[in-house]
Amino acid sequence: MRRSYALPAHGERGSLTLMLAALMVALLATAGLVIDGGRKLNESSRAYAIAQEAARAGAGMVDRSVAYRSGTFTIDEAQALAAARAYLADAGYTGSVSPVGTDRIRVTVTVTEPTLVLSLIGMDSMTSTSSAVASLVTGVTGPGS
Repeated sequence: MRRSYALPAHGERGSLTLMLAALMVALLATAGLVIDGGRKLNESSRAYAIAQEAARAGAGMVDRSVAYRSGTFTIDEAQALAAARAYLADAGYTGSVSPVGTDRIRVTVTVTEPTLVLSLIGMDSMTSTSSAVASLVTGVTGPGS
């Protein structure tokens, strides 16, 4: 027994190819969001960690002459800014460093990384910016201090 197969109507030819092409674009976009989105979260976390470390490096620079003279501890602003900038430079990142009062340092870091999948649709890089503030803390602090 022989079966006959009907050919699709002329207007439907290639519709499966068009649908597969559209689904492939959607699949690539979803993969890009998942892969590069995860990388963006990592990038943001790294920017914050670098800002924290650079701020800590700066906040540890005590003005020794004031400490010896009066017994109060303040940040040596010039050394603190230089230490935080040096940390950023050694780590290979760019950012800004500024004093906040006499006992804190604020560091803002910008991290830019290339995308892996989203570059296929024109997004070539991702940028994350994060800030951290570190304070100079001296002595033992706790209840009753």
